[in-house]
Amino acid sequence: MSVVGKIKKRMTVKKLLKLMFSRVVIVGIMILLQFLMLLAVVLQFAEYSYIFYVVGSICSVVVLCHIIANGDIHESYKTAWGIVVVLMPFFGAVIYYIFSGNKLSKRIKRKMGAITSMTRTSVEDKQDVLDELKQRDIHAERQAAYIKNVSLCPPYKNTDVVYYPTGEALFEPLLCELEKAEKYIFMEYFIIAKGQMWDRIHDILRRKAAAGVDVRVIYDDMGCIMTLNNKFPKELEAEGIKCRVFHKFVPILDARQNNRDHRKICVIDGVTAFTGGINIADEYINALDRYGYWKDNTVMLKGEAVWSFSVMFLTMWDYLSGTPDGKRGQFASFHPTAEEYAEYKGEGFVQPYTDNPLDNVPLGKNVYMNLLYNAHDYVWIMTPYLIIDEQITQALCSAAHSGVDVRIIVPGIPDKKIVYETTKSYYPTLLANGVRIYEYTPGFVHAKTFVCDDLYATVGSVNLDYRSLYLHFECGAWMYKTPCIEQIKTDFESAFSECREVSLESCRVNFIRGLYRSVLDILSPLL
Repeated sequence: MSVVGKIKKRMTVKKLLKLMFSRVVIVGIMILLQFLMLLAVVLQFAEYSYIFYVVGSICSVVVLCHIIANGDIHESYKTAWGIVVVLMPFFGAVIYYIFSGNKLSKRIKRKMGAITSMTRTSVEDKQDVLDELKQRDIHAERQAAYIKNVSLCPPYKNTDVVYYPTGEALFEPLLCELEKAEKYIFMEYFIIAKGQMWDRIHDILRRKAAAGVDVRVIYDDMGCIMTLNNKFPKELEAEGIKCRVFHKFVPILDARQNNRDHRKICVIDGVTAFTGGINIADEYINALDRYGYWKDNTVMLKGEAVWSFSVMFLTMWDYLSGTPDGKRGQFASFHPTAEEYAEYKGEGFVQPYTDNPLDNVPLGKNVYMNLLYNAHDYVWIMTPYLIIDEQITQALCSAAHSGVDVRIIVPGIPDKKIVYETTKSYYPTLLANGVRIYEYTPGFVHAKTFVCDDLYATVGSVNLDYRSLYLHFECGAWMYKTPCIEQIKTDFESAFSECREVSLESCRVNFIRGLYRSVLDILSPLL
């Protein structure tokens, strides 16, 4: 064998060994073993089939009664879990107990609830802004008041907003703003992946930390299970970059793994913030081709509204750091001075918001619903997934029946085949009721954006699926009469020109595929 051949063989063996001992493979094997152990227990009692059947049936009835009676479980979840429990006596009950809903421990809920309550004392009241908004538009004021009452984040004036319609458009401005940091940089993302995007950001973070800037990074462990190893936090800490990991993924069958930090937040000196759908990975700036062209977006805020994003980050940081009671919520030192905000006089109103699974109030969903029910002319939507409950379906259809131009842009090339088929299962009902659906032919849409009546828009991390709406920690920016709303509308118009509009006729499929989609529709809350 030639020298080149030997080198190639060694490289292949190294890659194979690296894959075999990679974090994701080890985690996958451990989870599979737990499933097999659970199955073995079930099979162990197979010889006592009658007794097992009776006990299993009793367990299923008890669990089914619990599901039906539990007011904290959404109706769609009740249907999906009810079917699982009925079709798989005992085994279905065990699966429900392990995986159902939001099972954060009481200790975690109490700990995070105490920290979140301190947000109330950290953000300004801004009642004067609400009063002014009420004078201008009572419907807008009602939406803003709702967001404030639930998320504790008020509406702001004096905030400039810039809309970036793609990751490429965002990247250089983001780097430029990071270079300007003098006091602190806060970054909180669901996914961080090493590559061109991270390398350039990392270089700035490393230099800024060495210069004395307070640099902090939060990432979700599940979101990064394929992209980062367990040594990553220590590597950052060694460079002076503080790092926290949200809910480190433990390979055990546990419903608490459902609750993830899906937020995308970058704050610089409390004066500049970025939020939207873009994570830190090469596909988001189209430096890596995964599913055709990656369509995503972000807004940059400069001014008073940035403070709410600072508080969101610091609240999560306190929680993940286990900050003692006496030191929680001490954020005043991070607040910019009035002079630092003075140059920002942006028109309109901007209201950051955050959603979490602790309070059983689906704020992200209700922000979307309020836009649908207040629309007069049009509501245009971009979403990577369309897995919606009856309430959102009804809101979309009601708006369309009222003469509102309701349009939804979804991916033309999916990232998850089963989820894509589930998305398509909603097409017939929506189309039959006047909602127009467009598939983005160049590739994958990852933006989570609503624009309405040239008056409202929201850009953030909240997908139209059950996980985002009920299980994840999310964030966004609600806007009223900001100049960037026109830019968002223009971006939609440009995207429509690259889409194929879906017709009701094109949704017709054979019996088997139709049955498959119907099953996915019923079980969609569990995806």
